[in-house]
Amino acid sequence: MSHIFPIRVFYEDTDMAGIVYYANYLRYIERARSDWVREAGVDQNAMREAGVVFVVSRVEADYLRPARFDDRLEVVTTLERLSRVRMVFRQKVMRGEEVLFDSRVTATCMDRAGRVVRLPAGLPEIGPA
Repeated sequence: MSHIFPIRVFYEDTDMAGIVYYANYLRYIERARSDWVREAGVDQNAMREAGVVFVVSRVEADYLRPARFDDRLEVVTTLERLSRVRMVFRQKVMRGEEVLFDSRVTATCMDRAGRVVRLPAGLPEIGPA
């Protein structure tokens, strides 16, 4: 199953060429992952208070086609792999059926000292919303 997160491209998202600035795709997929985690029932504020957080430890990204001002996009997020300490997401930014940006993001669970730790109890049972 996939999670769909809608995005509208605002003028502030574009560069001097009038296309979405490359770093904004990372912002789009971050918002979509945060929404996926929230909809899966994970309380990241409670996790943080307990001293555990998710951090992005790896991003692979392919910029395939440009998005432009006022485009309606969707970020499609799918959980590809889940281990004791990591989640690997496949995220695509789409305009209709067209893939504009394709990425694989690894989120690792860490404690306050920056050590890799197990995912919180019950988390491996979650699936995409």
